[in-house]
Amino acid sequence: MNFHLFRAGKAKNYHYRFQIAGARVQRSTRESSKAKANVVAQRAYDEALTLTNGGKVVPTLAAMAQEWLEVNGPISSAAHQRSVETTARLHFYDLGDLPLNQITTSHVELARNQHLLDHKPASANHWLRVLKLIANWAVKREIIRSIPWQVRMLKVQKRPRSILPIAAVAEWFAAVDQVTRVDPSVATAIRLMFGLGLRESEAAGARWEWLDWQRATYTPGVTKGREAEPVPVPAWLVEQLVPHRQVEGLIAGKRGGAQQHPPGFARKAMKSANLACKIKGITPHRLRGTFATMLSEQGVPIQTIQAVMRHKSPMTTMAYLEKNRETAAQAQNDIAEKIGFGRGEKVASATSQTRMDTHVDDYHQSSVDGNSGADSTPNDPTPGE
Repeated sequence: MNFHLFRAGKAKNYHYRFQIAGARVQRSTRESSKAKANVVAQRAYDEALTLTNGGKVVPTLAAMAQEWLEVNGPISSAAHQRSVETTARLHFYDLGDLPLNQITTSHVELARNQHLLDHKPASANHWLRVLKLIANWAVKREIIRSIPWQVRMLKVQKRPRSILPIAAVAEWFAAVDQVTRVDPSVATAIRLMFGLGLRESEAAGARWEWLDWQRATYTPGVTKGREAEPVPVPAWLVEQLVPHRQVEGLIAGKRGGAQQHPPGFARKAMKSANLACKIKGITPHRLRGTFATMLSEQGVPIQTIQAVMRHKSPMTTMAYLEKNRETAAQAQNDIAEKIGFGRGEKVASATSQTRMDTHVDDYHQSSVDGNSGADSTPNDPTPGE
């Protein structure tokens, strides 16, 4: 119910009150029966709602989400589609039955508080993004004029994310090979993620015909953002792939390349390798982050990393890069060498000694002249003089 039914004073007839698009409406139903008054009020509310929407009935949040899935589901990634479907099915709470233009800031905040009872703040932020996705889609379709609520994202404590240390790469891949002896295609896919920065789904769908052996580049034919940007293939990866070279087909497919691996296929092998090498948190996503971070540490410009990783915004690329203070310290030392501060202690000490001698000479000269320094102002008299 989106209206309030009440009696004014000692009046026998019921009145209704509701608010739509910032306008408050209050009328008499001219009915003394609550059931009949409820019908009148509901009809008045529906008519006002339709009039506000230009003659169109505003769908509920649940109906809009279902329509989004029907239209955008086939052209969205499986993860994106699953995210919207799960949120609509389990986490709309009391918002699902409300028309989109009647969902207020208070409604969303209360629903988010309910979500936070069983979920972390990061999950609540993702929940809010799904709501905004559906509402923005309704705006683009001119169903509503604008999103009727204003709710900010929660501040989430950032934590350092794992990257695969360079010193542990050989041992880690040896552990991966050990775990994937039955199906070596999994190890091949993991090497594609590490060497080319591919997503797990992109590594599973990687094909031989997208490899340019002459130029040593790989152009993903199916990507999240529909880009087709060639990626340089490192020499070590070429050596790994040459013995298995085919004209076409999946590079890392199951059963000799005949079948594509399902989502999450590499996680078990990577988890086992993490345990064997005592490394925590290396997942397909963090392997991609390792790829970006290593390129950055080797001096590759952010614009180039953005292109190789097929990001539309450099800000997305920046989110993948982890800070390496050892690299920063080494860079500082290299800069010091170039400007002459790192050639040995003699330079620094000689410079310091020269400056110190200059200050001492200035001080003695000022004492002879009767001044304590460069300032010629007389000293303050001693108290009592």
